[in-house]
Amino acid sequence: MDLSENKKELKLVFWVLAIFLAVMTISAGVGAFNQIQESRFIGPGKEYPNTISVNGQGKVFARADVGNITASVVSEGKTVEAATADNNNKMNQVIAGLKNLGVKEEDIKTTAYNIYPQYYYPPNGQRTLTGYEVRQTAQIKIHDLSQSGEIIKQITARGANEVSSLNFTVDDEESYRQEARAQAIAQAKEKAQKIADGLGVYLGKAISFYEDNSVPQPQYYDASVGGKGGGVATPDIQSGENEIVSSVTVTFQIK
Repeated sequence: MDLSENKKELKLVFWVLAIFLAVMTISAGVGAFNQIQESRFIGPGKEYPNTISVNGQGKVFARADVGNITASVVSEGKTVEAATADNNNKMNQVIAGLKNLGVKEEDIKTTAYNIYPQYYYPPNGQRTLTGYEVRQTAQIKIHDLSQSGEIIKQITARGANEVSSLNFTVDDEESYRQEARAQAIAQAKEKAQKIADGLGVYLGKAISFYEDNSVPQPQYYDASVGGKGGGVATPDIQSGENEIVSSVTVTFQIK
């Protein structure tokens, strides 16, 4: 191979390397340009708008129109058969008395039926079975609240020896809650507008809303009855009013 051919090969290698370096340079430049464009037009994201958050509360008082009461019949006997027979007989009388007062069958619900063995524990010795206790509990829903006192009198006279958890609620609570919610929102808007005026900014639209959905506690009354029941005077039961509260948090844009 002569000298001229060597020069031709060196020139060819030189041009190949030059083209390769040029392509790499252009590629790097395009990548850098794209990164600049992305950072310019995409950026870290849209900034969160300026906002203020305020609370509001509304209250509505509603006359209670539904009552609930728990009645139990507790019986004791030497045998399970004797205790259950006595218990079932008395509870049947209680239910019959409720129906006579206009309480519907669907408003009487058995919630517990338990049988417990009873033992005698001597100071020094082995325990001895003495009998059984049967406890049957029913929950009663009262629509005619004027009958509340008479219902308590009748069920105790017929064998219910434990009466408890008398409470009064509102059947259509949602309509009252909507009224309370409207009051709470109006209060929040008024508060937000005053804050915006004080800051010298424009109050924009609401962008978030939260309502505390806690359930109001019903009105409870002590209706406990001890002993064997019967012979009690008709109690004077007052159903009163229930307070329904709506608490809201609203976030507004400001400009």
